[in-house]
Amino acid sequence: MNVRRLIPTAATAGAVTLGLLALSACSSSDTAGGKGDGRLAVTASFYPMQFLVQQIGGDHVSVTTLTKPGTEPHDLELSPRETARLSQADVVLYLKGIAPAVDDAIGQSGARQIVDATSLTTMERHGTEAGHGHEGDDDHGDEESAGGNDPHIWLDPVKYAEVAKGVGAALEKADPDHAATYRTNTGTLVGKLGALDTAFEQGLAHTTTRTFITTHAAFGYLAERYGLEQEAIAGVDPEAEPSPARVKELGTIARQDKVSTVFFETLASDRTAKTIAGDTGLRTDVLDPLEGITAKSKGSDYLQVMKANLAALRNALGAK
Repeated sequence: MNVRRLIPTAATAGAVTLGLLALSACSSSDTAGGKGDGRLAVTASFYPMQFLVQQIGGDHVSVTTLTKPGTEPHDLELSPRETARLSQADVVLYLKGIAPAVDDAIGQSGARQIVDATSLTTMERHGTEAGHGHEGDDDHGDEESAGGNDPHIWLDPVKYAEVAKGVGAALEKADPDHAATYRTNTGTLVGKLGALDTAFEQGLAHTTTRTFITTHAAFGYLAERYGLEQEAIAGVDPEAEPSPARVKELGTIARQDKVSTVFFETLASDRTAKTIAGDTGLRTDVLDPLEGITAKSKGSDYLQVMKANLAALRNALGAK
């Protein structure tokens, strides 16, 4: 038994076992942890964090995610049972700013090692638009970014690679016996993300337009990285309703910038996107913010869905 991993709590003092720490590998927080198999127990807040842990930790980690498949993570709240389980993890990995209720629960959990992904890269503020200067943009940016920095760093492969390095270092610290494996796996993943970055850079280098319209202002980092212009129907909150003035403005932008497509996503309603597309004579397509993987996702993991996003952007922007 590895005494290093025992984390007594008030509820388990005098009766803590390694089985309480080894949360079972699953994609839902409904499964009770505790297999006693010696793996590092990691709790990830939602899919982009889960993917990093699985890729870097491999067989040496047991991953539990707080966000069930198909659940929109922005409004996630934890049950008392789920909150209590956080204290049993060896490592908790989350991204501050996605779900305030989860942020609070993790901060009060008493988990041995808590890793906030926002501390592993440089954060920025994005609003309904990114990377350009249509009239009125400053007002939109101030309104939509009032809550703080844009949390959607995983949609920029370069920033996501920076986070991956930090996660790898955290796993090495938590489980030094397998540090060499974590280091190797981190290098492999960073290489894959580098190749993805190259694919986006080359694939979007020459397009008819640089502007895309999307339901959810999740793609500010991606737009800035590749010189694109994101125009979002709503703000960072995917369920927010646009004002009539914003809808009118989007129609003007679509005409001026030769926009062909209004993008929607898999975990939020497509009603507003389809309404605007119908009113402006535009097509619709999916641009997935990758907050979760479902049966509707265009791929089974982050890399596959990001490649599908690239294909959708190339088609919508008239890539040559």
